[in-house]
Amino acid sequence: MLGSFIPTRWRRNHDVTDPNQPGPYNRQITPYLQAVSHKACTHPIHTIAFVAILGSAFYVNLLDTGFFAPDPATLANKVDLNVLSAGSRRLHLGEETAWKWQLEENGASKRAVSNEELAILTLAFSESYGSPNTAPIAQNVPLLDSSTAELLPSSANILGPLSSDVTLAFSMPYTEVPRFLDTAKDIPASSNNGLAQAPDNDTDDEPEQARWAMKNGKRNGRSNNILDWARDSWTAFVDLLKNAETLDIIIMSLGYFMMYLTFISLFMSMRRMGSNFWLGTTVLFSSAFAFLFGIVVTMKLGVPENVVLLSEGVPFLVVTVGFEKPIVLTQAVLSAALKAKKSNGDGHSGDAPLTIQNAVQIAVRERGFEIVRDYMIEIAILCLGAASGIQGGLRQFCFLAAWTLFFDCILLFTFYTSILTIKLEINRIKRHVTLRKALEEDGVSRRVAENVASSNEWPKDESFQSSDTYSIFGRKVRDSSIPRFKVLMVTGFVLINVLNLCTMPFRGTRNNSPVTTAGLSSVVTQPPMDPFKVAGNGLDYIFKNAKLSGEAVAVTVFNPIKYELQYPHLSGLGRQPSEWSLFDGDYYREGVFSAVGGRVVESLLKSFEDPVLSKWVIIALAMSLVLNGYLFNAARWSIKDPELEQARAQSVSMETQARPTSSHGRKASMNGAAVPLALLDGEPATITELDVERADPATRRTVEQCEAILKEKKAPLLNDQELTDLSLRGKIPGYALEKTLENKTRAVKIRRAVISRTPETSDLTSSLENSKLPYEHFDYDRVFGACCENVIGYMPLPIGVAGPITIDGRSYYLPMATTEGVLVASTSRGCKAINAGGGAITVLTGDGMTRGPCVGFETLTRAAAAKVWLDSSEGQKVMKEAFNSTSRFARLQQLKSSIAGTYVYVRFKTTTGDAMGMNMISKGVENALRVMREEAGFDDMAIISVSGNYCTDKKPAAINWIDGRGKSVVAEAIIPGDVVRSVLKSDVDALVELNISKNLIGSAMAGSIGGFNAHAANVVTAVFLATGQDPAQVVESCNCITVMRNLKGALQISVSMPSIEVGTIGGGTVLEPQAAMLDMLGVRGPHMSTPGANAQQLARVIAAGVLAGELSLCSALAAGHLVQAHMAHNRSAAPTAAPSRAGSPRRGGGAAAAAAGLGMTAARR
Repeated sequence: MLGSFIPTRWRRNHDVTDPNQPGPYNRQITPYLQAVSHKACTHPIHTIAFVAILGSAFYVNLLDTGFFAPDPATLANKVDLNVLSAGSRRLHLGEETAWKWQLEENGASKRAVSNEELAILTLAFSESYGSPNTAPIAQNVPLLDSSTAELLPSSANILGPLSSDVTLAFSMPYTEVPRFLDTAKDIPASSNNGLAQAPDNDTDDEPEQARWAMKNGKRNGRSNNILDWARDSWTAFVDLLKNAETLDIIIMSLGYFMMYLTFISLFMSMRRMGSNFWLGTTVLFSSAFAFLFGIVVTMKLGVPENVVLLSEGVPFLVVTVGFEKPIVLTQAVLSAALKAKKSNGDGHSGDAPLTIQNAVQIAVRERGFEIVRDYMIEIAILCLGAASGIQGGLRQFCFLAAWTLFFDCILLFTFYTSILTIKLEINRIKRHVTLRKALEEDGVSRRVAENVASSNEWPKDESFQSSDTYSIFGRKVRDSSIPRFKVLMVTGFVLINVLNLCTMPFRGTRNNSPVTTAGLSSVVTQPPMDPFKVAGNGLDYIFKNAKLSGEAVAVTVFNPIKYELQYPHLSGLGRQPSEWSLFDGDYYREGVFSAVGGRVVESLLKSFEDPVLSKWVIIALAMSLVLNGYLFNAARWSIKDPELEQARAQSVSMETQARPTSSHGRKASMNGAAVPLALLDGEPATITELDVERADPATRRTVEQCEAILKEKKAPLLNDQELTDLSLRGKIPGYALEKTLENKTRAVKIRRAVISRTPETSDLTSSLENSKLPYEHFDYDRVFGACCENVIGYMPLPIGVAGPITIDGRSYYLPMATTEGVLVASTSRGCKAINAGGGAITVLTGDGMTRGPCVGFETLTRAAAAKVWLDSSEGQKVMKEAFNSTSRFARLQQLKSSIAGTYVYVRFKTTTGDAMGMNMISKGVENALRVMREEAGFDDMAIISVSGNYCTDKKPAAINWIDGRGKSVVAEAIIPGDVVRSVLKSDVDALVELNISKNLIGSAMAGSIGGFNAHAANVVTAVFLATGQDPAQVVESCNCITVMRNLKGALQISVSMPSIEVGTIGGGTVLEPQAAMLDMLGVRGPHMSTPGANAQQLARVIAAGVLAGELSLCSALAAGHLVQAHMAHNRSAAPTAAPSRAGSPRRGGGAAAAAAGLGMTAARR
């Protein structure tokens, strides 16, 4: 019960993807949270604009309250005596205090100031404002004739080298302070020759004397100079250090360090979820808005706040509260999106359609109450602190923190969710556009590319990393370590402060005179100004005199009065009024504001004159324009032609009404259905039968009527028999059925009927129409114009999985489409052995697809000149620029040219991103050759062929084996000897000898090129068919050399495959079944951050699969199990037990005998 009230981030091993069953409070609160977040998600721009406008109004209101104006302690160097008194400290010394200084808080005593009371004024001159040695001497300070002011020894400070301050301290009767300040507004500056002179202005006037003026005593002293602001901030920071205890400085330093570590943790967590900058920055903006709203509300309720208190308290608020709630919500949204994508891919409808808004709704439903509960618990704790009655800033800080958390909770479900929605939508659009353009560059039609991109635009698992560790400063840190570290830090801060309070009464000061204080607040919070640090030497001087005379004394120590160096000719150049202001004139003040009624409107209009908000408005407008333009273009990219869609819908509707429905309807096929019927866009619910005898003869159309309907482009209105007759008579070409009927499934059916009834081939093809070749329930939109023409159906092919196999530390199941028995089982056995040895290690040694055009010249001289130019740096540069200009992904790596007579063969080797890339490269090659002919002086060059078999594509060639083509991968595994004996039923030495004799010597005897392996093509072909690769490229992709050796009793096996030609976009990967297999491997589509990484990973997986296949087959050959396994699995209806199983009957020999027979080297030993 108590555990439910513990905030989520304090729990150990908490999983954000496993919510508990909703309780009664959850069921009541969650609907309201969903309603609010739904409004924010469906109207994100309105939400962001509203929060920004509200924040601007609050900011202007905060400026009007004077919150950023210096506090009385800072303004103590003004001429106003009341302000000086507000920041002063009063001390008493005498027999009643046992001759110990007693510190009295300002306002704690109500007695009148006597004439005998002294005052200490410290004048501070900063050397950073002028030349060195310009601080005035005591004789230059103007004094009245009747003044009794006395110069005191100045107090040294350990931070003197940082602040560069020179001070003069004076003591005088308290009643003389106003007159002294009036006369000391300006003090002549000293120099090496007695006077500080103004800079030379190239005039003949006498140099004028520089003067020290009270810094904050000026009028119109506001400056927009960033350097002045930085200088003033540094001065204020040094002053704060002067008056702070060393322990307090350490505590605040640790607090700020932890705050920045919390910021780092926020951005690293968001980065692990796919956002490097925007989401983390949004969280900070949301928290800043909540802080702004909290300050204004707190001050409106009468609770005083000041900048010093906030600067000390904000780090601890950030550390204790943190940013876990936005991280939890973001994780929940991404998890909901991934679950919705998987549910949609499995054919389940789920709770709602697949949209980002619905993912946010699911996340709020699962995690919203938990987040609000954490907020309520933290707010309740802060309310207890505010109601504790402890003075000294704790009440004010807790009150402000509680309101900040309240507004942060509201902004989390409104402002943050709206930006999160926009961010995810932009990522979805970018993913969609990137994939569509990549497919189009690879030669896929725009319509198919659009369909494929639409199904692959949602986030993938790699954008939501499940690892719970990450690195900070080179050290691995767990997610659960941050909250526990915060608990330790906060506990340490509390203990240090308790120790600080306990040791304060025992701290001594000068002359062994402990300072006693009046009032609890001075014990809880140190006073802003320590009189012994400001005027310690002067107090020592007065202490000695008072003790000698035996008279009690009261001293008021004022804050240091700061001066800055000025020149008379620059003193009058204050801030000039602007020539035009939006708010000048009574019309706007009395007309507009009174008509609109608004202090709110007035605040909003004034915000445009504020230097901060004016820039914020400009940035917001620019971002709004960019965002709206991007979203508009993205929407325009996906907009379909409304007239075409409407005409298509009408034709389908008329066709459905005109045709009789099937007597048995459409029945779901079990033969490799790719997509559910409901997902087939534009297909009617029924398909008519070809049996015209069932139709009424009176309704049959004549041939002329059918041809007239065809000419009117209303072919879908015709029935199947009429369409078949028209196609047989040549009125509808067979290749144009899809375009004519606008229904691809029906077009496939008509084509099957046409082929079956073609007189020339009917004796062979008459059975096609009613054959077992399936054609229904398939998404032909992805096939038409991309994968196949004249489609008559699809071929179901059994797919098995081998594995799992550990590849580079991650486990995979290998999809293999094959009709060869034992292949999947054998590969699985190899995977098991590899896993027992720790898994496979892969290395990518090259990545470059090739195309080798052939160009010709009339003479050998010109051909040789072309080769020399192509090999030169200039030719390489020109060809590279021309090639790279044709694609965003294809980048020319190298050119290799060869000459044969008057023919020149050029081998282009390029990167192609995640596409296999032949079409992409061909386009670049054509452009590069055009530039070479038109701009490089080879206008007599004839382009014989864009592919001159110098690539070499889909043919065995030594150049692919030597130079590589596609992805070059090496995979290795080390199998312990006992695993070889127990799992593979063989021996290490036997396998090594078999590999040498079979794969190396045997292949060399046959003159093989790249065939130094047992059966690499088996695994490559099976994976190629399962993942939508080009099966013809198995020819060069299966180039492989298998190497085995005995490594200290273990088997070290490796396969080197220099020409694996694969891609994860384009070609057969656009088909949903093949794409599903790529999804299973985690490499579907393009890699969003590193183009080409998905295709490279697929090549690594294939190489590891080949490694497993090689290991298992060689072991079977060494043990003599190959034929027995095939006969057992492929011949009998009921599979028999494997002959190698213990206890199975077998004739003579067996595993041991076979191993001994093949292991000749071991036998000789």
